[in-house]
Amino acid sequence: MKEDKKKLLAKVAYMYYEQELTQAQIAKELALYRTTVSRMLSQAKKEGIVEIKLNHFDGALFELEEQIKRTFDLTAVEIVPNDANASEAAKEEQLSAAAGAFLRRQFVDGMVVGVSWGASVGNAVNQIDPKQLTDVSVVPVVGGPSHINSRYHVNTLVYELARKLNGNSLFVNATVIQESQELAAGIFNSKYFHELREYWQRLDLVIVGVGGPLSYRKSQWRDLLSPEDYEELRLREAIGDCCCRFYDDSGKLLKGSLDQRTIGLPLTELAKVPQAIGIARGTSKARSILPLLKKGYLKTLITDQETAQEVLRLSQRK
Repeated sequence: MKEDKKKLLAKVAYMYYEQELTQAQIAKELALYRTTVSRMLSQAKKEGIVEIKLNHFDGALFELEEQIKRTFDLTAVEIVPNDANASEAAKEEQLSAAAGAFLRRQFVDGMVVGVSWGASVGNAVNQIDPKQLTDVSVVPVVGGPSHINSRYHVNTLVYELARKLNGNSLFVNATVIQESQELAAGIFNSKYFHELREYWQRLDLVIVGVGGPLSYRKSQWRDLLSPEDYEELRLREAIGDCCCRFYDDSGKLLKGSLDQRTIGLPLTELAKVPQAIGIARGTSKARSILPLLKKGYLKTLITDQETAQEVLRLSQRK
């Protein structure tokens, strides 16, 4: 049995036996059928996950999920346990496997799904098992990268996810940062972009990554920023980006020339999406994740234990 399946069995059991939620409440929160919840409770007993107490997973992990959820009024939280001896690559793989399993449970017929890009989002999409759905549309919510960093191009992720969900895909033919405000406005208001803008108004679920501080060197798109852009962001104390939109540590959006040259869903619009799901890990990114949670731009967070603990520590310190 896969690790993510065991964790889901344990989580259902924890919610039922420890939190004393009804099967209907659990089904609604985890996007499952009530009959599936009943079957999973029985399977948890057969697998030895449930006896008199929970086995296999530490209940403290679920308590941490609940604490994050309550603190930031989130719809859902998925936290991956950390192995102290695991490499960074292993931690990323474990996160992407958990994210892929979580995301697959959220997809239903008729959804409009938005996709950002980056390593965490790309790895999660790769981990999603196919699911035969009807009338699903998958669209990009940001422009593409430069030709230098095209490994996680948003169009590639859109195509791959649509294929796995038996859905339709729509692509973007513009880089995320344009040379001028006039050029960006021309693209955004063009007839070609009209269909994509309409889909943005009907988004049911969006999958996004979180860009770290300016010193963070793993970004797949920041090579498009000019030295002047970097200097302005430094002076305005940018702490991170989401959907390629920058903000400071209070969550204030950094409006200006760069923002006006950006092809991407504004964070104020992201906040209106019923399921805005952020996938990110790393203690260095905790300061970038925190403002997004405090401002309500994300409704679901998928991360790992050490990152969640650091986010809470920073929140309590502030």
